[in-house]
Amino acid sequence: MKKLIKGLRQFQSGYFSTHHELFEQLAHGQKPRALFITCSDSRIDPNLITQAGVGELFIIRNAGNMIPPFGATNGGEGAAVEYAVHALGIEQIVVCGHSHCGAMKGLLKLDKLAEEMPLVYEWLKHAEATRRLVKDNYTNLSGEELLDATIAENVLTQIENLRTYPVIRSKLHRKQLSLHAWVYQIETGQVLEYDPVLHEFAAPYSELPSYDDQPVVSNTERIPSMRLSSEQAERIYRGSAAR
Repeated sequence: MKKLIKGLRQFQSGYFSTHHELFEQLAHGQKPRALFITCSDSRIDPNLITQAGVGELFIIRNAGNMIPPFGATNGGEGAAVEYAVHALGIEQIVVCGHSHCGAMKGLLKLDKLAEEMPLVYEWLKHAEATRRLVKDNYTNLSGEELLDATIAENVLTQIENLRTYPVIRSKLHRKQLSLHAWVYQIETGQVLEYDPVLHEFAAPYSELPSYDDQPVVSNTERIPSMRLSSEQAERIYRGSAAR
């Protein structure tokens, strides 16, 4: 706690004092550039990895970077999505998973959580679509390879869940919204984005298509994704787009 209080004082005497005009503007309202949905994991800092400034990201964080399907729960995730798109006019949504995700580790052994962490157990049940998909399609994988597949598939599942929200579907229909599926690798600092044209995870570039666009793809060299086996790559790269 002493470190946090010291940090507060440094913020007030340092950054805040030199950016006073910015905070005066922010006091009158926000105009974030994107909705960023990611995990509560303390190792993930959306503003740090994107180098976004104060007020540029509207952020939803929870265990497993999950957005339950529309009507599945009365939690704050759906309300935050609706507010971001309808009230704030956000046109870019990023769902960002990450390597070594504890929530996805828990999902792979969900039954063991029921007694020890019942609230975590109930929350992770919202990722049943991911759990079932992995269980049925990755029977030949184990350990880190299985976890990597689960992390990637879960991000794509959340993209599908977002599409169930009326406000999202309406904006997508009018081509006023783009969805992006990212995976952040803690150990390398690398971020990979799912490319729906090539059906693979690659380094994100502004000229590459979003999840909902289909322009000509750049010839920029692709970066291999997350120690994938050939079977796993086939499932993610080819199968996910057809689900």
